[in-house]
Amino acid sequence: MIKHLSIASQNSILDLYNRIWREHYFPTLWQQAIIIPLLKPGKDPTNPSNYRPIALTSCLCKLFERMINKRLIYYMEAKNHLHSSQSGFRTGRSTIDNLLALETDIRLAFLQRKHLIAIFFDIEKAYDTTWRYGILKDLHDLGLRGNLPIFLNNFLQLRRFQVKVESEFSDFFIQEEGVPQGSVLSVTLFILKINNILKQLPTSVRGYLYVDDLYISCTGTNMNFIQRQLQIAVNSVTQWCNNNCYTISSSKTAAVHFCRKRSLHFDPEIKLNDEIIPFVNDVRFLGITFDRKLTFLPHIKLLRKKCEKSLNILKVLSITTWGADRDSMIKIYKATVLSKIDYGCEIYGSARKSVLQKLDPVHHTALRLCSGAFRTSPVQSLYVDCSEPSLTFRRNILSLKYYFRIKSNTCHPFHNFKLRLFLVRLQEARKSFIPVFLREFMIFF
Repeated sequence: MIKHLSIASQNSILDLYNRIWREHYFPTLWQQAIIIPLLKPGKDPTNPSNYRPIALTSCLCKLFERMINKRLIYYMEAKNHLHSSQSGFRTGRSTIDNLLALETDIRLAFLQRKHLIAIFFDIEKAYDTTWRYGILKDLHDLGLRGNLPIFLNNFLQLRRFQVKVESEFSDFFIQEEGVPQGSVLSVTLFILKINNILKQLPTSVRGYLYVDDLYISCTGTNMNFIQRQLQIAVNSVTQWCNNNCYTISSSKTAAVHFCRKRSLHFDPEIKLNDEIIPFVNDVRFLGITFDRKLTFLPHIKLLRKKCEKSLNILKVLSITTWGADRDSMIKIYKATVLSKIDYGCEIYGSARKSVLQKLDPVHHTALRLCSGAFRTSPVQSLYVDCSEPSLTFRRNILSLKYYFRIKSNTCHPFHNFKLRLFLVRLQEARKSFIPVFLREFMIFF
């Protein structure tokens, strides 16, 4: 409706926005939200904590928030206030950046025959517990004055919500802390607040952040040194979280010891809130499963299992009497199955060929269902008939696109990535070690 308004109506809305901006008034109805709870897959419906809240807010308010958000992001990016290792909701950045950073550190540790210990933190209810006064204080420390911080102060105050279940509404509740759910500005304000957590780490410990998904890592040959540095980092992160009203979940925080050494060595003992952080063989981070040997075999197996379930949709729709046509089937396949295979293929594509081939039967089965081909039809004919490349070729295309996206963004942390000379010589001497992602493309460009 807003997009199809006349020029006169759009000017009236613009006048309204300018009055709100100048007169420091925020409409009361814009501070209200309707919460619709959605049950998380496979969870107990009798437990209220197993529901994901979806907040519905005013569309006029969201439009105004987008205008304010553009100005705020431009200011923070122009002044370099956001840490380079923070990838969440930034132009030209994605989850793949953090996955690439982790994979690169692990590959380099393997190449030098070192240990790499990575700790993956889980912050409990990060959005709902964000300290509002802390957000305004950080804005003031950035040098923001005038109408923008006043608007954000009015925007965060007196937030109310009510829960809707079917046609019934609950009473209104006041949200005392946290950023509003369903708001355009909330994500930017949150990454601004949590940005300083990366500045608490010692120089020997690396950390990467995607919104509230944080991991830190330390590489070395001496396990006592790694344990000491990581314990200092964990204590600093915990202290910062306590000072800023965040809580790290001890039960959901885990560590992985990435190492290819065959000699006997023990995992370090690192404590979080007087509890020892458990070490696991593999961890799921931003949708990709990293195992301690970095074979990506657990990820490929889990991915294939998910894709085979999604193939049931194609099997139902491929009935010859009433099923969908070929073009529709291919579009459904790309949306339900191929999108899962494509995600993170730049990272897990470094796995062995025998591991990656486990996904090929899923691709071939889907193409046969879409085209109506026989089981005995050659694979190459399926590629031609459906105008779809093989998964190997597709991974190469997506990896090449991601590489050029890195090189086109001068602010990207890997834009000027170069291996040290001794690492290049070490890589040439140890051909069996898989090179890092960027090293593979540097050979050709």
